[in-house]
Amino acid sequence: MDYLKEIQGKICHDPYFNKMNTNTKRCVFVNGPVIVGAGPSGLAAAACLTAKGVQSLVLERCNCIASLWKRKTYNRLSLHLPKQFCELPLMSFPHDFPTYPTKQQFIKYLELYAMTFNIRPVFNQTVISANYDRNLGLWIIRTDTATSHATITTEYVTRWLIVATGENAEAVVPDIEGMDEFSGTIMHTSLYKSGEIFTRKKVLVVGCGNSGMEVCLDLCNHDAAPSLVVRDTVHVLPREMLGKSTFGLSMWLLKWLPIRLVDRFLLITSRLFLGDTSRLGLDRPEIGPLELKNLSGKTPVLDVGTLAKIKSGDIKVCPGIKRLLKHHTVEFVNGQTEEYDAIILATGYKSNVPSWLKEKEMFSEKDGLPKRPFPNGWKGECGLYAVGFTKRGLLGASIDAKKIAEHIHQYFQ
Repeated sequence: MDYLKEIQGKICHDPYFNKMNTNTKRCVFVNGPVIVGAGPSGLAAAACLTAKGVQSLVLERCNCIASLWKRKTYNRLSLHLPKQFCELPLMSFPHDFPTYPTKQQFIKYLELYAMTFNIRPVFNQTVISANYDRNLGLWIIRTDTATSHATITTEYVTRWLIVATGENAEAVVPDIEGMDEFSGTIMHTSLYKSGEIFTRKKVLVVGCGNSGMEVCLDLCNHDAAPSLVVRDTVHVLPREMLGKSTFGLSMWLLKWLPIRLVDRFLLITSRLFLGDTSRLGLDRPEIGPLELKNLSGKTPVLDVGTLAKIKSGDIKVCPGIKRLLKHHTVEFVNGQTEEYDAIILATGYKSNVPSWLKEKEMFSEKDGLPKRPFPNGWKGECGLYAVGFTKRGLLGASIDAKKIAEHIHQYFQ
């Protein structure tokens, strides 16, 4: 585009760029948007732009697309929602895929998606900073690439920046007193693949979300003895009700009924299917599951068999951890102690946007999420956009991707 040609000379004569060593640093001018992140959200944004005739450049810190799915998820993982709620824009899942595709099937779908829309990310690009130059009216995105000989720094210059690193960019590892004293294994679920290595061992799983519940089930299936730390209230719902997915049924009911009535229906039906979860140490929040999701983004647990293992005693429910002691001992907040061979932290992930995006208006420094809630968090100022930060999974990311592509396309008409 002409505006890039006009400012190219200005930038290359800037003192900062004159100091650059051409052997290890370079400047790249991008005619279209730059997308940071080659996960499902970044792929969705790139595909929607391509469909509008707008070419983009996708930057990815790892050497593959969907690195979170490929490298940081456990083997038995399947989509918790039916596939029609998880497909990306413009392309459905293959017809022969099951209702709840496996991890491997979802990765295959993403690879086919990237191939279909000719999305070719630039890999091994760790974004160090992204600054908006108001004098030039352009974003300058700095990346580092480590090689065997040196670190190559690249400055990507563009008019539009799409942040697609998502809500799950970095693992959240809590600071538990005595972690240095504990002699057993401590790992985050991002490193957990299978319960096979924990056969006949006592394992404490910290966190009772979908991941923590499913890791406990996987441990049981590999003859381990898991315990589950439940520090807060949690809504547990059956994955399916009356032959339909609970999520799909909820979405259908919300077309006709207010959210509180739908929540009441879900809680009554869940009690019929699952019983009183509070008797198992799983107290429910006072706010219903859908309303709580809207207010805080906290997702209800969709049970895939873990609750039956808790009822049978194969999984023990424990209170919060007070501290870890020497050797293999854990002290809980109720004063009781227990020995474990390993601790698995199912404590979730967080956004890493504040660490590299030098912009304070659109994203919160506290949690790295857009300050404006869904459905208005996709657009910032000066050509800045966000996709995949809706707390509504792939469905929300798809909605954002379509809006972003439509908005940027206006500049190319």
